[in-house]
Amino acid sequence: MHTDPWAVQDGYWDVEGGWHQSSPETRAAILAAMGVEEGDVGAAADDPVRVLYPADLSGSSEPGELTLEDGTRLRLGGPLPPDLPWGYHDFRPDGADRTLRWIVAPGQCLVPEATWGWAVQLYAARSHASWGIGDLADLRELAQWSAGLGAGLLVLNPLDADWPVLPQEPSPYYPSSRRFLNPLYLRIEEVPGAERLGPALQKLAAAGRALNAQRQIDRESVFRLKQEALEAIWAGFSGDGDFEDYCRRRQSEIEPFAAYCALAAQLGGDWRAWPAEYRSPASPAVKRFAAEHPRQVQFHEWLQWLLERQLAAAAQALPLVQDLPVGFNPAGADAWTWQDLLAGDCTIGAPPDAFNPAGQDWAMPPFIPHRLRAARYEPFIQTLRATLRHARGLRIDHVMGLFRLYWIPQGFGPACGAYVRYRADELLGILALESRRAGAFVVGEDLGTVEDETRRRMAECRVLSFRVLWFEPRPPAEYPPTAMAAVTTHDLPTIAGLRSGQDLVAQRAAGIANDAAMEALRQHFDRLVPVPAHAAVEEVIEATYRRLGQSSSLVLVATLEDALAVRDRPNMPGTTSGHPNWSLALPGGIEALRAADLPRRIAAVLCRRKAEG
Repeated sequence: MHTDPWAVQDGYWDVEGGWHQSSPETRAAILAAMGVEEGDVGAAADDPVRVLYPADLSGSSEPGELTLEDGTRLRLGGPLPPDLPWGYHDFRPDGADRTLRWIVAPGQCLVPEATWGWAVQLYAARSHASWGIGDLADLRELAQWSAGLGAGLLVLNPLDADWPVLPQEPSPYYPSSRRFLNPLYLRIEEVPGAERLGPALQKLAAAGRALNAQRQIDRESVFRLKQEALEAIWAGFSGDGDFEDYCRRRQSEIEPFAAYCALAAQLGGDWRAWPAEYRSPASPAVKRFAAEHPRQVQFHEWLQWLLERQLAAAAQALPLVQDLPVGFNPAGADAWTWQDLLAGDCTIGAPPDAFNPAGQDWAMPPFIPHRLRAARYEPFIQTLRATLRHARGLRIDHVMGLFRLYWIPQGFGPACGAYVRYRADELLGILALESRRAGAFVVGEDLGTVEDETRRRMAECRVLSFRVLWFEPRPPAEYPPTAMAAVTTHDLPTIAGLRSGQDLVAQRAAGIANDAAMEALRQHFDRLVPVPAHAAVEEVIEATYRRLGQSSSLVLVATLEDALAVRDRPNMPGTTSGHPNWSLALPGGIEALRAADLPRRIAAVLCRRKAEG
């Protein structure tokens, strides 16, 4: 296949081996969305970034001055110093008026020790103390309980920020910002100063806990109650040295985010519909608004400080693995901040396949490859650092996006898109550097249409593959060691849902059933986990995880839905109504997990794998 000077591929091979040619119309629309004009021949000749792996340090440099990240200055010209430290350095060639970013990176990400853990949809893992939704105090309790069962980690859904207005987005994979956290996850009673509210807090807490009576999570009501409580606590906040330090450390990132949130509270969440003078974060009007409304802006900085404190407390109980969505809401904070680097007239998605014959449009804007490089990959670096804060692992949703993304021009539909390539060699170098700095391993979600080159480079960089029993043709004993292995994911049937047939019933009710695919999945499962037809569902679940425990993959994951034999999956892709996606709480919550026998049986099976290894 051929890639043009703007990184647009001329076509792609599908999972069945068929070739799909990119149409001239699709390519023209993509180039227009990139801002490429007729006659442009390629990205700017200036090369703003150079990623140096260990093998590259045997090379040489043109004459110039290198300023290391710590401020040390080195004269270069000839062979490179073999001991250049990892980091982000600035190189100015002699006689040049520009500075290049040199990124000295390790060749590989951190590799974890063999362990296992639970996959947690935090919003669903609520307790009797929750206000209708699982929160960070619930996460801390889950971590302590899991550690007692021998688990080594918790794998979380994305905890990223939504916009600060109604309606609240249920999908954790469609955030306003991937660099900040969602205030819905705050445990209000643990916010400093909450006790001053007295009876008012007790009334709000009672209303919040009443929401636990219904299984479907009501984010709108949760938002109203927690917002009222937080605004009341903020009104009495007079300062804190740790809060001020936090704001100073993250000033360049948090000030624009907080300004967006304060503006959104007045003008609505979608910045594209704001008056023109507020649509750019660098505009005089935005700076004037922030100066005139300091308390409104600081309120959102304060919320993030609170979230960081509560997340850090949970992370002390058990290592956390954070999840990085492939993109963000085009109407939200990150899109407002980085709008000049995005192709606003395109969205990303996936081409048609057997499970999604119409293809998928994820309604998220892509970064323009050459503009992302010109920005020295700052958005990618900031996002990684934010996600890895308080984490010891990172799962990258749709890791293929480090290599290429499927762009869909506005009005074309998912069947008429084209792939656009990114500099995976540079992105993987940054990923390895941030992995080592954070002391965190990395997992790439490599399901679907995956090029052989992608998995080869992942293996070289020690990015763990993601192996799912539902999809793997081989038994778990043959999975590769450098992998995270699981039975299912949030987008696929639970064991109880598949075994009982209830998942297929739910698919039919939602109008997206693929009977042939589900029957093939059922037969595949029966071959891998042969159990008597009359076996109780708890026995089937335990047998399935015993089978998974035969894997030599470094990280094994069990879901809390399976631990409670839940039949409903968290999300049914391809539906926006007809199924309560991302909104079903675990029946009985954390108290049910503590009381049930099945979680202990699953834990014993997976702990035995670790002990025998």
